[in-house]
Amino acid sequence: MQRYINPSLEQWKVLTQRGAASYSSLEPLAKEVFDNVAQYGDEALKTYTEKFDKVKLEGFSVDPKEIELAKNRVPDKLKLAIQKAKENIYLFHKAQITEEVKVEIQTGVNCWQKKLPIEKVGLYIPGGSAPLFSTILMLAIPAQVAGCETIVLCSPPDSKGQLSDVILYTANLCGIDTIFKVGGMQAIAGMTLGTETIPEVDKLFGPGNQYVTVAKQLATQYQVSIDMPAGPSELMIVADATANATFVASDLLSQAEHGPDSQVLLVSTDRGLIERVDAQLKEQISVLERHEIARNALKNSKIIYFDDEEQALAFTNFYGAEHLIICLKNENEFVNQIKHAGSVFIGNYTPESAGDYASGTNHTLPTNGYVRQYSGVNLDSFLKSITYQKITAEGLRNLGPVIEEMANAEGLQAHKNAVSLRLKTLDNE
Repeated sequence: MQRYINPSLEQWKVLTQRGAASYSSLEPLAKEVFDNVAQYGDEALKTYTEKFDKVKLEGFSVDPKEIELAKNRVPDKLKLAIQKAKENIYLFHKAQITEEVKVEIQTGVNCWQKKLPIEKVGLYIPGGSAPLFSTILMLAIPAQVAGCETIVLCSPPDSKGQLSDVILYTANLCGIDTIFKVGGMQAIAGMTLGTETIPEVDKLFGPGNQYVTVAKQLATQYQVSIDMPAGPSELMIVADATANATFVASDLLSQAEHGPDSQVLLVSTDRGLIERVDAQLKEQISVLERHEIARNALKNSKIIYFDDEEQALAFTNFYGAEHLIICLKNENEFVNQIKHAGSVFIGNYTPESAGDYASGTNHTLPTNGYVRQYSGVNLDSFLKSITYQKITAEGLRNLGPVIEEMANAEGLQAHKNAVSLRLKTLDNE
Protein backbone atom coordinates (compact mmCIF):
# COMPACT_ATOMS: atom_id res chain seq x y z
CA MET A 1 0.00 0.00 0.00
CA GLN A 2 1.19 3.49 -0.84
CA ARG A 3 1.96 5.73 2.16
CA TYR A 4 1.24 9.42 2.64
CA ILE A 5 2.12 11.59 5.63
CA ASN A 6 -0.07 14.64 6.29
CA PRO A 7 -0.97 15.10 2.60
CA SER A 8 -1.80 18.67 1.62
CA LEU A 9 -5.27 19.70 0.46
CA GLU A 10 -3.88 19.93 -3.06
CA GLN A 11 -3.08 16.20 -2.91
CA TRP A 12 -6.50 15.10 -1.67
CA LYS A 13 -8.14 15.09 -5.08
CA VAL A 14 -5.49 12.73 -6.43
CA LEU A 15 -5.71 10.51 -3.35
CA THR A 16 -9.47 10.11 -3.74
CA GLN A 17 -9.40 9.08 -7.39
CA ARG A 18 -10.77 5.62 -8.08
CA GLY A 19 -9.39 3.28 -10.71
CA ALA A 20 -12.64 2.49 -12.54
CA ALA A 21 -12.82 3.16 -16.26
CA SER A 22 -14.76 6.23 -17.32
CA TYR A 23 -18.29 6.04 -18.67
CA SER A 24 -17.25 7.58 -21.98
CA SER A 25 -14.63 4.88 -22.64
CA LEU A 26 -17.12 2.00 -22.22
CA GLU A 27 -20.28 3.65 -23.54
CA PRO A 28 -19.70 2.64 -27.22
CA LEU A 29 -19.52 -1.04 -26.27
CA ALA A 30 -22.62 -0.75 -24.09
CA LYS A 31 -24.56 0.91 -26.91
CA GLU A 32 -23.50 -1.83 -29.29
CA VAL A 33 -24.75 -4.49 -26.88
CA PHE A 34 -28.06 -2.67 -26.33
CA ASP A 35 -28.60 -2.14 -30.06
CA ASN A 36 -27.99 -5.80 -30.86
CA VAL A 37 -30.19 -7.04 -28.03
CA ALA A 38 -32.95 -4.70 -29.21
CA GLN A 39 -32.67 -6.08 -32.75
CA TYR A 40 -31.86 -9.75 -32.21
CA GLY A 41 -33.15 -10.53 -28.71
CA ASP A 42 -32.13 -13.92 -27.34
CA GLU A 43 -29.74 -14.58 -30.23
CA ALA A 44 -27.72 -11.52 -29.24
CA LEU A 45 -27.65 -12.69 -25.63
CA LYS A 46 -26.29 -16.07 -26.77
CA THR A 47 -23.63 -14.40 -28.90
CA TYR A 48 -22.42 -12.14 -26.09
CA THR A 49 -22.52 -14.94 -23.52
CA GLU A 50 -20.26 -17.02 -25.73
CA LYS A 51 -17.98 -14.04 -26.37
CA PHE A 52 -17.67 -12.71 -22.81
CA ASP A 53 -18.38 -15.75 -20.61
CA LYS A 54 -16.82 -18.33 -22.93
CA VAL A 55 -19.80 -20.67 -22.80
CA LYS A 56 -22.36 -21.59 -25.46
CA LEU A 57 -25.95 -21.83 -24.26
CA GLU A 58 -29.09 -22.93 -26.05
CA GLY A 59 -31.34 -21.31 -23.47
CA PHE A 60 -31.10 -19.07 -20.42
CA SER A 61 -33.99 -20.08 -18.18
CA VAL A 62 -33.24 -22.07 -15.06
CA ASP A 63 -35.38 -25.20 -14.93
CA PRO A 64 -37.17 -26.08 -11.64
CA LYS A 65 -35.35 -29.42 -11.69
CA GLU A 66 -32.01 -27.58 -11.62
CA ILE A 67 -33.15 -25.73 -8.51
CA GLU A 68 -34.21 -28.91 -6.72
CA LEU A 69 -30.91 -30.63 -7.47
CA ALA A 70 -28.97 -27.58 -6.35
CA LYS A 71 -30.89 -27.35 -3.08
CA ASN A 72 -29.90 -30.91 -2.23
CA ARG A 73 -26.23 -30.22 -2.84
CA VAL A 74 -25.91 -27.16 -0.58
CA PRO A 75 -24.47 -28.20 2.84
CA ASP A 76 -26.95 -28.00 5.72
CA LYS A 77 -24.64 -25.78 7.77
CA LEU A 78 -24.53 -23.22 4.98
CA LYS A 79 -28.30 -23.41 4.59
CA LEU A 80 -28.76 -22.59 8.27
CA ALA A 81 -26.37 -19.63 7.98
CA ILE A 82 -28.26 -18.26 4.98
CA GLN A 83 -31.59 -18.72 6.73
CA LYS A 84 -30.35 -16.77 9.77
CA ALA A 85 -29.02 -13.98 7.57
CA LYS A 86 -32.36 -13.90 5.75
CA GLU A 87 -34.18 -13.50 9.07
CA ASN A 88 -31.97 -10.59 10.17
CA ILE A 89 -32.17 -8.79 6.84
CA TYR A 90 -35.95 -9.25 6.78
CA LEU A 91 -36.34 -7.80 10.27
CA PHE A 92 -34.30 -4.69 9.48
CA HIS A 93 -36.08 -3.98 6.20
CA LYS A 94 -39.54 -4.76 7.59
CA ALA A 95 -38.88 -2.13 10.27
CA GLN A 96 -38.47 0.45 7.49
CA ILE A 97 -42.17 0.31 6.54
CA THR A 98 -43.75 3.73 7.13
CA GLU A 99 -47.39 4.61 7.63
CA GLU A 100 -49.39 6.63 5.13
CA VAL A 101 -48.95 10.37 5.69
CA LYS A 102 -52.23 12.31 5.79
CA VAL A 103 -52.58 16.00 6.68
CA GLU A 104 -55.47 18.47 6.66
CA ILE A 105 -53.41 21.47 5.51
CA GLN A 106 -56.26 23.87 6.29
CA THR A 107 -60.02 23.47 6.57
CA GLY A 108 -61.23 21.56 3.53
CA VAL A 109 -57.78 20.96 2.02
CA ASN A 110 -56.58 17.39 2.56
CA CYS A 111 -53.27 15.99 1.28
CA TRP A 112 -51.82 12.54 1.70
CA GLN A 113 -48.99 10.36 0.46
CA LYS A 114 -49.01 6.64 -0.16
CA LYS A 115 -46.09 4.38 -1.04
CA LEU A 116 -46.67 1.66 -3.63
CA PRO A 117 -44.31 -1.06 -4.88
CA ILE A 118 -42.48 -0.80 -8.18
CA GLU A 119 -44.20 -3.52 -10.21
CA LYS A 120 -41.29 -5.15 -12.08
CA VAL A 121 -37.72 -5.22 -10.78
CA GLY A 122 -34.59 -6.85 -12.13
CA LEU A 123 -31.85 -8.13 -9.84
CA TYR A 124 -28.31 -8.50 -11.13
CA ILE A 125 -26.20 -10.95 -9.11
CA PRO A 126 -22.46 -10.93 -9.86
CA GLY A 127 -20.87 -14.29 -10.61
CA GLY A 128 -17.36 -14.90 -11.82
CA SER A 129 -14.75 -16.10 -9.37
CA ALA A 130 -16.98 -15.40 -6.34
CA PRO A 131 -20.74 -15.78 -6.98
CA LEU A 132 -22.36 -13.33 -4.56
CA PHE A 133 -25.37 -15.27 -3.32
CA SER A 134 -25.55 -12.87 -0.37
CA THR A 135 -26.60 -10.13 -2.79
CA ILE A 136 -29.77 -12.11 -3.51
CA LEU A 137 -30.76 -11.72 0.14
CA MET A 138 -29.99 -8.00 0.04
CA LEU A 139 -32.17 -7.38 -3.00
CA ALA A 140 -34.90 -10.02 -2.99
CA ILE A 141 -35.92 -9.54 0.63
CA PRO A 142 -36.73 -5.80 0.45
CA ALA A 143 -38.36 -6.39 -2.96
CA GLN A 144 -40.70 -8.89 -1.32
CA VAL A 145 -41.33 -6.73 1.74
CA ALA A 146 -42.23 -3.88 -0.63
CA GLY A 147 -44.62 -6.14 -2.55
CA CYS A 148 -43.06 -6.03 -6.04
CA GLU A 149 -45.16 -8.19 -8.38
CA THR A 150 -42.39 -9.41 -10.70
CA ILE A 151 -38.83 -10.14 -9.60
CA VAL A 152 -36.38 -11.18 -12.33
CA LEU A 153 -32.89 -12.45 -11.48
CA CYS A 154 -29.93 -12.61 -13.85
CA SER A 155 -26.48 -13.98 -13.05
CA PRO A 156 -23.59 -15.02 -15.32
CA PRO A 157 -23.10 -18.75 -15.92
CA ASP A 158 -19.90 -20.61 -15.09
CA SER A 159 -17.73 -22.42 -17.65
CA LYS A 160 -20.24 -25.30 -17.69
CA GLY A 161 -23.15 -23.00 -18.38
CA GLN A 162 -24.59 -23.32 -14.88
CA LEU A 163 -25.31 -21.12 -11.89
CA SER A 164 -23.81 -22.13 -8.57
CA ASP A 165 -25.90 -24.32 -6.29
CA VAL A 166 -25.90 -21.74 -3.52
CA ILE A 167 -27.21 -18.99 -5.82
CA LEU A 168 -30.10 -21.21 -6.89
CA TYR A 169 -30.79 -22.28 -3.28
CA THR A 170 -30.80 -18.69 -2.01
CA ALA A 171 -33.01 -17.47 -4.85
CA ASN A 172 -35.48 -20.25 -4.15
CA LEU A 173 -35.39 -19.50 -0.43
CA CYS A 174 -36.33 -15.91 -1.26
CA GLY A 175 -39.22 -17.00 -3.46
CA ILE A 176 -37.64 -16.14 -6.81
CA ASP A 177 -38.39 -18.53 -9.66
CA THR A 178 -37.71 -16.29 -12.68
CA ILE A 179 -33.98 -16.90 -13.00
CA PHE A 180 -31.76 -16.54 -16.05
CA LYS A 181 -28.19 -17.63 -16.77
CA VAL A 182 -26.94 -14.44 -18.35
CA GLY A 183 -24.55 -11.78 -17.07
CA GLY A 184 -22.64 -8.64 -17.90
CA MET A 185 -23.82 -5.88 -20.17
CA GLN A 186 -26.06 -8.29 -22.06
CA ALA A 187 -28.03 -9.14 -18.90
CA ILE A 188 -28.66 -5.47 -18.19
CA ALA A 189 -29.71 -4.92 -21.81
CA GLY A 190 -32.01 -7.95 -21.67
CA MET A 191 -33.83 -6.79 -18.56
CA THR A 192 -34.01 -3.23 -19.88
CA LEU A 193 -35.37 -4.00 -23.34
CA GLY A 194 -36.96 -7.41 -22.89
CA THR A 195 -36.33 -10.38 -25.18
CA GLU A 196 -38.26 -13.49 -26.19
CA THR A 197 -37.19 -15.05 -22.88
CA ILE A 198 -36.33 -12.27 -20.45
CA PRO A 199 -39.11 -9.86 -19.40
CA GLU A 200 -38.39 -6.15 -19.31
CA VAL A 201 -38.40 -4.47 -15.90
CA ASP A 202 -39.03 -1.01 -14.48
CA LYS A 203 -35.96 -0.75 -12.24
CA LEU A 204 -32.59 -2.48 -12.06
CA PHE A 205 -30.72 -3.42 -8.90
CA GLY A 206 -27.39 -4.96 -8.07
CA PRO A 207 -23.65 -4.35 -8.02
CA GLY A 208 -21.25 -5.30 -10.77
CA ASN A 209 -18.00 -4.49 -12.48
CA GLN A 210 -17.38 -1.34 -14.49
CA TYR A 211 -19.08 -2.86 -17.55
CA VAL A 212 -22.26 -3.59 -15.64
CA THR A 213 -22.17 -0.12 -14.08
CA VAL A 214 -21.96 1.58 -17.48
CA ALA A 215 -24.74 -0.65 -18.84
CA LYS A 216 -26.98 0.30 -15.92
CA GLN A 217 -26.34 3.98 -16.53
CA LEU A 218 -27.21 3.50 -20.21
CA ALA A 219 -30.43 1.73 -19.18
CA THR A 220 -31.71 4.99 -17.74
CA GLN A 221 -32.01 6.28 -21.30
CA TYR A 222 -34.65 3.60 -21.94
CA GLN A 223 -37.06 4.65 -19.16
CA VAL A 224 -35.62 2.11 -16.75
CA SER A 225 -34.36 3.43 -13.43
CA ILE A 226 -31.46 2.02 -11.41
CA ASP A 227 -30.64 1.73 -7.74
CA MET A 228 -27.36 3.65 -8.03
CA PRO A 229 -24.05 3.68 -9.90
CA ALA A 230 -22.04 0.96 -8.16
CA GLY A 231 -18.63 -0.16 -9.32
CA PRO A 232 -15.58 -1.79 -7.70
CA SER A 233 -15.75 -2.23 -3.95
CA GLU A 234 -14.03 0.20 -1.59
CA LEU A 235 -13.33 0.46 2.13
CA MET A 236 -11.88 3.15 4.36
CA ILE A 237 -10.78 2.50 7.95
CA VAL A 238 -10.15 5.40 10.32
CA ALA A 239 -8.22 4.20 13.37
CA ASP A 240 -6.05 5.32 16.26
CA ALA A 241 -3.95 3.50 18.85
CA THR A 242 -7.07 1.85 20.34
CA ALA A 243 -7.65 -0.15 17.16
CA ASN A 244 -6.61 -3.80 16.93
CA ALA A 245 -4.06 -4.04 14.11
CA THR A 246 -4.92 -7.67 13.39
CA PHE A 247 -8.57 -6.78 12.93
CA VAL A 248 -7.78 -3.73 10.80
CA ALA A 249 -5.61 -5.76 8.43
CA SER A 250 -8.24 -8.45 8.10
CA ASP A 251 -10.87 -5.85 7.18
CA LEU A 252 -8.61 -4.27 4.56
CA LEU A 253 -7.98 -7.67 3.01
CA SER A 254 -11.66 -8.61 3.12
CA GLN A 255 -12.39 -5.89 0.58
CA ALA A 256 -9.12 -6.19 -1.35
CA GLU A 257 -9.98 -9.80 -2.24
CA HIS A 258 -13.14 -8.70 -4.09
CA GLY A 259 -11.13 -7.78 -7.16
CA PRO A 260 -7.91 -6.19 -8.38
CA ASP A 261 -9.77 -2.91 -8.97
CA SER A 262 -11.02 -2.73 -5.37
CA GLN A 263 -9.61 0.10 -3.27
CA VAL A 264 -8.92 0.12 0.47
CA LEU A 265 -7.59 2.95 2.61
CA LEU A 266 -6.28 3.15 6.15
CA VAL A 267 -6.42 6.63 7.68
CA SER A 268 -4.69 6.81 11.04
CA THR A 269 -3.47 9.26 13.62
CA ASP A 270 -1.03 6.71 15.09
CA ARG A 271 2.20 5.75 13.32
CA GLY A 272 2.68 2.72 15.53
CA LEU A 273 -0.67 1.32 14.41
CA ILE A 274 0.32 1.80 10.77
CA GLU A 275 3.46 -0.31 11.26
CA ARG A 276 1.54 -3.04 13.07
CA VAL A 277 -1.15 -3.14 10.39
CA ASP A 278 1.47 -3.33 7.65
CA ALA A 279 3.09 -6.33 9.35
CA GLN A 280 -0.29 -8.03 9.72
CA LEU A 281 -1.13 -7.47 6.07
CA LYS A 282 2.01 -9.30 5.00
CA GLU A 283 1.29 -12.16 7.39
CA GLN A 284 -2.40 -12.58 6.63
CA ILE A 285 -2.28 -12.18 2.85
CA SER A 286 0.10 -15.11 2.47
CA VAL A 287 -2.54 -17.64 3.51
CA LEU A 288 -5.43 -16.28 1.45
CA GLU A 289 -6.66 -18.30 -1.51
CA ARG A 290 -7.29 -15.07 -3.40
CA HIS A 291 -3.93 -13.57 -2.41
CA GLU A 292 -2.99 -12.52 -5.94
CA ILE A 293 -6.23 -10.56 -6.34
CA ALA A 294 -5.72 -8.95 -2.93
CA ARG A 295 -2.08 -8.05 -3.71
CA ASN A 296 -3.12 -6.31 -6.94
CA ALA A 297 -5.80 -4.36 -5.10
CA LEU A 298 -3.33 -3.28 -2.42
CA LYS A 299 -1.04 -1.82 -5.09
CA ASN A 300 -3.69 0.80 -5.76
CA SER A 301 -4.58 1.28 -2.09
CA LYS A 302 -3.29 3.78 0.44
CA ILE A 303 -2.21 4.31 4.03
CA ILE A 304 -2.59 7.96 5.08
CA TYR A 305 -1.32 9.47 8.31
CA PHE A 306 -2.70 12.68 9.83
CA ASP A 307 -1.42 14.41 12.95
CA ASP A 308 -4.94 15.10 14.24
CA GLU A 309 -8.46 13.71 13.97
CA GLU A 310 -9.85 16.95 12.60
CA GLN A 311 -7.86 16.47 9.40
CA ALA A 312 -8.73 12.78 9.34
CA LEU A 313 -12.42 13.64 9.58
CA ALA A 314 -12.19 16.22 6.79
CA PHE A 315 -10.46 13.70 4.52
CA THR A 316 -12.99 11.00 5.40
CA ASN A 317 -15.86 13.20 4.29
CA PHE A 318 -13.91 14.32 1.23
CA TYR A 319 -13.38 10.72 0.11
CA GLY A 320 -16.93 9.45 0.74
CA ALA A 321 -16.35 5.71 1.17
CA GLU A 322 -18.73 2.91 0.29
CA HIS A 323 -17.79 1.12 3.53
CA LEU A 324 -16.40 3.10 6.46
CA ILE A 325 -14.98 1.51 9.62
CA ILE A 326 -14.36 3.73 12.64
CA CYS A 327 -12.05 2.46 15.41
CA LEU A 328 -11.31 5.49 17.56
CA LYS A 329 -11.29 6.28 21.26
CA ASN A 330 -13.82 9.07 20.75
CA GLU A 331 -15.86 7.15 18.17
CA ASN A 332 -19.20 8.78 18.93
CA GLU A 333 -17.98 12.32 18.35
CA PHE A 334 -16.32 11.29 15.08
CA VAL A 335 -19.27 9.24 13.79
CA ASN A 336 -21.72 12.05 14.48
CA GLN A 337 -19.76 14.28 12.09
CA ILE A 338 -19.72 11.83 9.18
CA LYS A 339 -21.53 13.38 6.20
CA HIS A 340 -20.69 11.04 3.35
CA ALA A 341 -20.58 7.23 3.59
CA GLY A 342 -22.50 4.25 2.28
CA SER A 343 -22.50 2.20 5.48
CA VAL A 344 -20.62 2.81 8.74
CA PHE A 345 -19.13 0.12 11.01
CA ILE A 346 -18.19 1.21 14.53
CA GLY A 347 -15.70 -0.35 16.94
CA ASN A 348 -13.19 -3.19 16.99
CA TYR A 349 -15.86 -5.88 16.97
CA THR A 350 -17.88 -4.67 13.98
CA PRO A 351 -16.21 -6.14 10.88
CA GLU A 352 -17.37 -4.95 7.48
CA SER A 353 -18.14 -8.60 6.70
CA ALA A 354 -21.06 -8.41 9.13
CA GLY A 355 -22.81 -5.91 6.86
CA ASP A 356 -21.89 -7.95 3.80
CA TYR A 357 -23.71 -10.98 5.10
CA ALA A 358 -25.86 -11.11 8.15
CA SER A 359 -26.17 -8.13 10.51
CA GLY A 360 -29.32 -6.95 8.73
CA THR A 361 -28.19 -3.80 6.91
CA ASN A 362 -27.96 -3.80 3.12
CA HIS A 363 -24.62 -4.29 1.38
CA THR A 364 -25.69 -2.84 -1.98
CA LEU A 365 -24.07 0.58 -1.68
CA PRO A 366 -22.92 3.49 -3.87
CA THR A 367 -19.23 3.64 -4.74
CA ASN A 368 -16.89 6.01 -6.55
CA GLY A 369 -17.94 8.99 -4.43
CA TYR A 370 -21.64 8.66 -5.24
CA VAL A 371 -22.42 8.46 -1.51
CA ARG A 372 -22.81 12.25 -1.75
CA GLN A 373 -25.98 11.83 -3.83
CA TYR A 374 -27.20 8.25 -3.33
CA SER A 375 -28.26 6.06 -0.44
CA GLY A 376 -27.59 2.36 -0.24
CA VAL A 377 -30.42 0.02 -1.18
CA ASN A 378 -33.25 0.04 1.37
CA LEU A 379 -36.97 -0.64 1.42
CA ASP A 380 -37.81 2.71 -0.19
CA SER A 381 -35.64 1.73 -3.15
CA PHE A 382 -38.42 -0.67 -4.18
CA LEU A 383 -41.25 1.78 -3.57
CA LYS A 384 -42.59 4.88 -5.27
CA SER A 385 -44.58 7.61 -3.55
CA ILE A 386 -47.85 8.99 -4.89
CA THR A 387 -49.40 12.15 -3.46
CA TYR A 388 -53.14 12.80 -3.32
CA GLN A 389 -55.28 15.82 -2.53
CA LYS A 390 -58.99 16.42 -2.05
CA ILE A 391 -60.44 19.91 -1.62
CA THR A 392 -63.96 20.65 -0.47
CA ALA A 393 -66.04 23.63 -1.60
CA GLU A 394 -65.15 25.45 1.61
CA GLY A 395 -61.50 24.58 1.11
CA LEU A 396 -61.47 26.02 -2.40
CA ARG A 397 -63.17 29.22 -1.24
CA ASN A 398 -60.30 29.72 1.21
CA LEU A 399 -57.41 28.55 -0.97
CA GLY A 400 -58.68 29.70 -4.38
CA PRO A 401 -57.64 33.38 -4.14
CA VAL A 402 -54.08 32.29 -3.29
CA ILE A 403 -53.93 30.13 -6.42
CA GLU A 404 -55.46 32.85 -8.59
CA GLU A 405 -52.93 35.42 -7.43
CA MET A 406 -49.95 33.15 -8.07
CA ALA A 407 -51.18 31.95 -11.47
CA ASN A 408 -51.84 35.52 -12.55
CA ALA A 409 -48.31 36.54 -11.53
CA GLU A 410 -46.84 33.76 -13.68
CA GLY A 411 -49.00 34.76 -16.65
CA LEU A 412 -50.83 31.42 -16.78
CA GLN A 413 -54.43 32.51 -17.39
CA ALA A 414 -55.82 28.98 -17.87
CA HIS A 415 -54.45 27.98 -14.48
CA LYS A 416 -56.26 30.94 -12.92
CA ASN A 417 -59.47 30.20 -14.80
CA ALA A 418 -59.54 26.62 -13.51
CA VAL A 419 -60.03 28.12 -10.05
CA SER A 420 -62.02 31.24 -10.94
CA LEU A 421 -64.73 29.29 -12.78
CA ARG A 422 -65.23 27.02 -9.79
CA LEU A 423 -65.38 29.96 -7.36
CA LYS A 424 -67.93 31.68 -9.60
CA THR A 425 -70.08 28.55 -9.59
CA LEU A 426 -69.89 28.39 -5.81
CA ASP A 427 -70.86 32.07 -5.55
CA ASN A 428 -73.89 31.51 -7.81
CA GLU A 429 -75.01 28.64 -5.67
